[in-house]
Amino acid sequence: MNVPQDRRAFLKSTAALAVLATWPLGCATSENTRFNARPRRKQPAVIRGAFLYPPAADVIAGKAEDNWAPHQWFTWPGNQFEPEAQQAKFETRLRELTADLDLSLQLESHPLCTDAGIAAFLGSVGETQPDALLLFNFWNSFSAKLKPVLERFKGPIIVYHPVGANHQLPPEYLRTAPRVQYIHSIENWTALERGLRAVHTHTRMGQSRLLRVSGRLKEEADDVEPFFRTPVHGVPAEHFNAMFDEVRVTPDMEHLARSLRRDARQVREITEASLIDAVRAHVAVQQMMERHEADAITIECLMLKHRKPCLSFARNNGNLVPCGCENDLNATLSLMLGAGLFGRGGFQHNPEFDTEQNLYFASHCTCTTKLHGPTAKDSTYDLRPFFHQLPKTPALDVQWPVGEPVTLFKYHSGKAVVDAWRGSVVSSPTSPPTGGCATRVLVRLDEVPDVCSVYPGPHPILYCGDFARHAAVLAQLYGLEIRTNA
Repeated sequence: MNVPQDRRAFLKSTAALAVLATWPLGCATSENTRFNARPRRKQPAVIRGAFLYPPAADVIAGKAEDNWAPHQWFTWPGNQFEPEAQQAKFETRLRELTADLDLSLQLESHPLCTDAGIAAFLGSVGETQPDALLLFNFWNSFSAKLKPVLERFKGPIIVYHPVGANHQLPPEYLRTAPRVQYIHSIENWTALERGLRAVHTHTRMGQSRLLRVSGRLKEEADDVEPFFRTPVHGVPAEHFNAMFDEVRVTPDMEHLARSLRRDARQVREITEASLIDAVRAHVAVQQMMERHEADAITIECLMLKHRKPCLSFARNNGNLVPCGCENDLNATLSLMLGAGLFGRGGFQHNPEFDTEQNLYFASHCTCTTKLHGPTAKDSTYDLRPFFHQLPKTPALDVQWPVGEPVTLFKYHSGKAVVDAWRGSVVSSPTSPPTGGCATRVLVRLDEVPDVCSVYPGPHPILYCGDFARHAAVLAQLYGLEIRTNA
């Protein structure tokens, strides 16, 4: 997208009005604000796939390539499984599962049923170099035919092996193979979606640009995150400050500021001027991202005074546009991963611990109200100041749903490690008696004897929803180390 050089003119343009239209907390998310649909041109992840089973006619004719062939024997899953019909069903569900993912799924139209056919498939895979393989094994005695595929293809492989299409223990070389997600279950579409989302997210991370805004930079600079190969572009904070200062208030912006106050459960110590500045900061964030064609942004924001983008970051994260506080690379990369892998915006926070009750405490100033995804109903919020510095920058005190599952998540760049801890919401404690910042949530982590032992460092991300196994699949397919209770 080309950004006009005259930023004042830009604010009066139709594009600027469209940007502001995404601001109200109660509105639905437009597709062009999603992490997976930013302006930078991207290529979908290519997944080559195939089904493994012999056609019934081959079995009856004694031509199936297994040791049962002389007996015209239908080994498990048996002659009533109807693998052709099962293939058609799986293909239909795959179309549904990938509809919202940026994937090019290329399935072989005929089943692979001979060693020669598998060799030809591997030759084609070697030529096309897909991002991943997706294999469905519908025949017990064909499991061994997957060995050369695992040996020759060095990328991630999703293997779906229905229960009843195996006999006795599942093959150990499939169940424990590196870079393989082995799904041995009964029509487990959720497990299959986890693998597809992992491939989608990994590929998208390598094509997405992260913008870092820092007061320590004197000029623009480029870098690359080592594991996902995400391009990282740095700009001086003065660029953001100048952009904010040139934003002029319009009647639409004033209306949006009023709606923020109106939709809050209660408002504490927030002035009209500070709400206007919050909207101005949101416009500046959007402009900065568009100027640099960024898919995500993190700003060294603590000392920006009235320019702090707390409300903008809350809104953007809810719309799956990852925005990280305090120029934190790991936190922002984690938000990017969560947007693609979980399909939800997360809450970057500082951790604390109630050691008497063995509870985890998360608090910060940029929590989204869209805890259940971009199109879901907003959670209740109070409007109150950021806790730590004058002037009183508006922030959201979001009320988390008691009893719902949550995932504590963080990616550690440079270490190839992820944290993914499953738990549930205890409460959103008031302040006082607790301290912290605008949003506070208390969590019980499942089966963790010492809550302090899970400390993932500063600024992990809390997600509303049980996504620890999504993270585990990403780790399995791409060789990340994972710390988890899933």
